[in-house]
Amino acid sequence: MRISRRQIIATAGIGLLSPASLLARPTGRATKLVRAARSQVGVTTLYSQAYHGLSYPGGDFPRKSGACTDVIIRAYRDGLDLDLQRLIHLDMKTAFSSYPKIWGLKTTDRNIDHRRVPNMRTFFKRQGAAKPFSNKPQDWLPGDLVTSLIGGKLAHCGIVSDRKVRGRPLLIHNVGRGTREEDRLFAWPITGHYRWLV
Repeated sequence: MRISRRQIIATAGIGLLSPASLLARPTGRATKLVRAARSQVGVTTLYSQAYHGLSYPGGDFPRKSGACTDVIIRAYRDGLDLDLQRLIHLDMKTAFSSYPKIWGLKTTDRNIDHRRVPNMRTFFKRQGAAKPFSNKPQDWLPGDLVTSLIGGKLAHCGIVSDRKVRGRPLLIHNVGRGTREEDRLFAWPITGHYRWLV
């Protein structure tokens, strides 16, 4: 089930905007998303994929640690008031068969489902956010999400920055040393490109 803009805005607890303001939103919302991701640099200094029992909705654990998906979850929550824990959980409950069964799941788990890259990819694709991807810097905009595969097996993700080095957008991500903003957008084979600024 694709979640409508109206449902997402209602979930976030904000009123509907006029059509004119909706047209003007993407740049501002991308900026908010990037700033929220960047605010994690120096705060999240450790990498951890550990399973945590989380409150629901809005569950998190101490921000000194996290995985690559936590960068995205926290940026959407802080920057756009969107709770991916809740949104992915609800979508998985509705369309469980559409989501990967890599972990042998037989039902949803709101503690971890949103923290898995393949589930994020499925959610964003189901929301109509998938974009073509390439290694051309001009194809990537601030606030875009990228997924990649490290060493042929480790799924990774990050948020495209509004800053560039030698014409290449930087990537805000956590690949093992805490949240950082680095020239790593094209460091690994890309598996997905998503733009979701509802």
